[in-house]
Amino acid sequence: MAEQLPDTIYWSDPLHDEFSVMKMEYQPITEDYRYIRNDTFLGKLAHFFYFRVIGKPIAKIYLHHKFRHEIVGKWKLKPYKKLAVFMYGNHTQIIGDALMPAFMVSPRPINVIVHPNNIHIPGIGKYVPYLGGLPLPGDKKAKANFDKAIDLRVKQHQPIFIYPEAHIWPYYTKIRPFVSDSFIYPVYYGMPVFCFTNTYHERKNGKVRIRTYIDGPFWPNPELNPKAAREDLRNRVYNQMVERSNLSTYEKIKYIEKTDD
Repeated sequence: MAEQLPDTIYWSDPLHDEFSVMKMEYQPITEDYRYIRNDTFLGKLAHFFYFRVIGKPIAKIYLHHKFRHEIVGKWKLKPYKKLAVFMYGNHTQIIGDALMPAFMVSPRPINVIVHPNNIHIPGIGKYVPYLGGLPLPGDKKAKANFDKAIDLRVKQHQPIFIYPEAHIWPYYTKIRPFVSDSFIYPVYYGMPVFCFTNTYHERKNGKVRIRTYIDGPFWPNPELNPKAAREDLRNRVYNQMVERSNLSTYEKIKYIEKTDD
């Protein structure tokens, strides 16, 4: 999909503004959605084929040629190969954000919490579950199924990726404020958290290089009550991502706050 992005974007609400070029009507995930598909023989076969045979090679070519993508700090994850880890990143790429996680924890499988509309993208949506996508639930019954899926992946010691900013701001070089609700699961399970921050750098002819910095682990504080622990974890991750974002050296799109003038 060709990106048709402006040189300047005006924003008013950092928590809710969305600037993805993909415009689709919201379709909520309901109780009948099947989250766990990769644990039967056919499911494992489908996952191997779509993720490892097709998905990762295409993703590698795309990320290399478009962004010369590189990852810094992957070694920090090695001591936690036998634990579920929760990975939090800035949401700045329409396609790339779905592809980069696979190379941060390779060869481990990935689980990426995504917007429900991802499973309705023409041509590729039906493969999203086999590529590791976990769409956010749309009601209480769907959430119960979603929670069961998270619980299973934690017990299987698999990485879970979350974009706490929730909305895509393409090529944005700062970190937007995000709420602590997305840290419920690592606090509940007492699992380590890592953050990954995509920074932007100029190549020849105005092309962009993305360098991803991995930081952590950040452990939940067991001396705090769950709400306070979530807020504490959120603040430590947010501050680290802000620090890393300052390493960006190129601004492809200028973001300007709207004023009443």
